[in-house]
Amino acid sequence: MLEPTTPPEHGRKTHIIQLMNANFKLLPEAVAIVGAADKAQILALLAERLAAAYALDRDEVLEGLEEREKLGSTGFGSGVAIPHARIEGLKHPVAALLKLETSVNFDSADGMPVDLVIGLLSPSNAGVAHLHALAAISRMVRDEATYEALTGANDVEALNALLTNLSGSGIDRDAA
Repeated sequence: MLEPTTPPEHGRKTHIIQLMNANFKLLPEAVAIVGAADKAQILALLAERLAAAYALDRDEVLEGLEEREKLGSTGFGSGVAIPHARIEGLKHPVAALLKLETSVNFDSADGMPVDLVIGLLSPSNAGVAHLHALAAISRMVRDEATYEALTGANDVEALNALLTNLSGSGIDRDAA
């Protein structure tokens, strides 16, 4: 279920994406359209976006993403990458979405470049919750209509509107 809420401590809308047992936060300021030349630059931009949106240490986030990437590419295939890491001090999983201005090689299993990157950070002890969040993101972007809508969005406002009103991907459109 996707529910925008307004946390009293921040006074801003938040997308809480909950699919099956997955639950992760995606703030509107964690969504961006960016230009990147390569995988390293994508990870750096993703770390910056995650750190700024969730008040995290950029270097720690980047290190976590890079360490995970050393284990094998998080290029999901079909134009999508899902870089992820576990970070000390987080209370719940958080995400960021980057739409790339041009496709970039990400060493994906299918050899296709990526144009949509969804980063996920989970608490270091998240265990199954981290895997459920990854699976939920995977299901969301595997839906061709959802992928086309996200990659076809012309600006950040359109991306955030899509995240609020996604249909056909198992996300409840409850806007309250």
